[in-house]
Amino acid sequence: MLKRFIPNEYVKSIFDIRPTALLSKGIKGIITDLDNTLVPWNVNKPTEEIGNWIKKMKDNGIQVTIISNNNRLRVKTFSDPIEIPYVASARKPLGRAFRQATKQMKLKKEEVVVIGDQLLTDILGGNRAGYYTILVVPIVQSDAAITKFNRKIERKILNRLRRKGKLKWED
Repeated sequence: MLKRFIPNEYVKSIFDIRPTALLSKGIKGIITDLDNTLVPWNVNKPTEEIGNWIKKMKDNGIQVTIISNNNRLRVKTFSDPIEIPYVASARKPLGRAFRQATKQMKLKKEEVVVIGDQLLTDILGGNRAGYYTILVVPIVQSDAAITKFNRKIERKILNRLRRKGKLKWED
């Protein structure tokens, strides 16, 4: 049961993920969460740093798609300025949005990585659907109301994974 919550990799920040490392694994596409993965949950527009990171991915032939449980207006407002596709109201960890994003990129799931800051939505969803997953430390420690509940459960899972030696990363 716990193995579904274990990411293939864990990093401190999205900026620790380099295109050369992804390409060496055969990765041609990224499905990424938005809130607390790319920017704090209460920031509506992409930062210059995120824009540069996405441009670097695109320049290396790696497609980027955002899937978010947030509403369409929130995700569209963020995605449109940097011209990347998105799936809003994704209902992660259910698999539909992951499959939809992969189909839009015209890639196989073996060529796509799922990146996110939450075990219960991003990592569980990506693992259940058979993707390579990367967990990042949440950008800020505050969360939207619905996410606060998930974080309580997530802390228990993280602590159990650490005790069993399955996760060595510290947030």
